[in-house]
Amino acid sequence: MSAHHQKPSGGTPATRALGAAGVDFTSHEFVHDAAVESFGLEAATALGVAAERVFKTLVAQLDRSQDKGLVVAIVPVDRQLDLKALAREFGCKRAAMADATIVERTTGYLVGGISPIGQKRSLATVLDRSATSHPTILVSGGRRGLDVELTPADLVSVSRARVADVAR
Repeated sequence: MSAHHQKPSGGTPATRALGAAGVDFTSHEFVHDAAVESFGLEAATALGVAAERVFKTLVAQLDRSQDKGLVVAIVPVDRQLDLKALAREFGCKRAAMADATIVERTTGYLVGGISPIGQKRSLATVLDRSATSHPTILVSGGRRGLDVELTPADLVSVSRARVADVAR
């Protein structure tokens, strides 16, 4: 496999959106193992980064009509999304993990490579408050095997996220 150099026009929707927003970020690539259950923990291990600094992007369905009510939650890879807390944050009774097919169609990303940045359709987003205790965090760069490292403040800005306690 030849190394490829990233041209400004290349990359993923996430890296293009970060570039367009003028956000400083570092790309981290690793070889994704198809047998791995947890994409996020795999990234933490492969990149030698503490799991609490690596965040996964999850899409949940609030108790509204089927295609509306999708929200993005960004939580540490070593923790779970607290669906009750997420529902409360958006003033709903309940939330459930969204169907993978709907998630892929809505975000434009494949499961395991869903970035909170540069999604096809802008969804309400919440970043777990624990992110704010780190100088930088890593989130998916828009494909399996690519993470981007940036400050929590830049992530909040570029994804228009609110910050709340949504991990357990």
